[in-house]
Amino acid sequence: MTDAEIDTTVPPSGNGCVECDEAGGWWVHLRRCATCGHVGCCDSSLAKHATAHFHATGHRYIQSFEPGEDWFWDYVAEELVDGPPLAPPRSHPDAQPAPGPRGRVPLDWRARLDQA
Repeated sequence: MTDAEIDTTVPPSGNGCVECDEAGGWWVHLRRCATCGHVGCCDSSLAKHATAHFHATGHRYIQSFEPGEDWFWDYVAEELVDGPPLAPPRSHPDAQPAPGPRGRVPLDWRARLDQA
């Protein structure tokens, strides 16, 4: 990792997936771009906005944005990597459920994922 690829000073873009929030959607888990702070939904989510962000920007490193997780993923090498502590907060609020957000996750969310 180079300093240009990771910005340890930029905060996350919010507590949820930017695109899902704009569309009133939901997600399974969240990932944070280590370059710009964009928070997107994981590849287990229907929309896969974190990976779409990588394809749109070339920002290759993400970190889990789930409480208690600190792992990084390198989209280019397709492997887990070590990374520095990013600016807080380092996860969505503990009270926010996964999948989330509360009130927008359909009761049949597992079936929807299975059908995708």
